[in-house]
Amino acid sequence: MGLPDVVRRELVARQLDEQITARFRTGRRLRVLDVGAGRGTQALRLARAGHAVTGLERDPARLAVARAALAAEPAGVRERVRLLEADGRDTGVHFRPGGFDVVLCHGLLMYVAEPDPVVAGLARMLAPGGLVSLLVRNADALALRPGLAGDWTAALAAFDSAVGRNRRGVEVRGDRLDAVTATLAGIGAPLRAWYGVRVFTDRTGVQEWGPARGAGAGDLESLLAAEERAGRTDPYRAVAALLHLCGVRG
Repeated sequence: MGLPDVVRRELVARQLDEQITARFRTGRRLRVLDVGAGRGTQALRLARAGHAVTGLERDPARLAVARAALAAEPAGVRERVRLLEADGRDTGVHFRPGGFDVVLCHGLLMYVAEPDPVVAGLARMLAPGGLVSLLVRNADALALRPGLAGDWTAALAAFDSAVGRNRRGVEVRGDRLDAVTATLAGIGAPLRAWYGVRVFTDRTGVQEWGPARGAGAGDLESLLAAEERAGRTDPYRAVAALLHLCGVRG
C-alpha cells in the first residue's frame, strides 16, 4: 500500500473515531452505512469495534476483495457486516429513511458529477442525531501538486477548474469547503467538524513506505503525528489534498 493511502486510512479512522466518541454513548452498537465501501477497510474496522455495518460498492472487483477480507474475519465480525453490490446514488432504493446512526461516504463524491443529490440521499438515511462523514477532494488545493512538481501549465489551469487528476492519473472532481458546508446545512445535517487529510504526504513524491526505504515504525508515527496536527490546524488544513467533513442530522 502506498504511503498516501496509509496516511489517508489512518487519519480518517482517527478522525471518525473522535466524532463517534463525541456523539454516541460508549459501548453503543451503532448502525453504520458505508457508501462506496471499496475494499472494506473502514467497514471491517468498525465491525471489529462491535458495530453493525452495511457496505455498498458498485465495483465488482473491489467488492470481491472486501468479501475475501470479510471471510478471513472471526465469526463475530462476519455476522455484523453486510456487503452489497450497489450504486451509492441509490440508497433510497435499498433502505428506509432514518435507518442508520452513521453514514460514511469516503472518496466517492469526487467521481460524481452532481454531488448534492447524493449527499441529500445520504442524509435521509440518518436517524435523528446521526453522523454523516464525507471525504472529498479539496478543489481549493488542486493547483498545489502540479505547481510543486513544476508543471506550471497544469497549475494555472487548476485555478479555474474544479477538476484535476489524482496520483494515479484519473480525472476527479473537487469540492470546496464552503459549498459542502452549505449543502449539509441545506439538508438538515449541518457541519460540526472538518479536517484536512494529506497536507504534506500528497506532495512529497514518496509512494511507498517501509524497510525498503529505510523507514521504520517510529518514522511513520512521526509522519502521522505531523499530518494529524496539520489536518486540524489553520491555515494548513485548508490546503490539504482531501477534506474530511462531519455533519450531524437534526
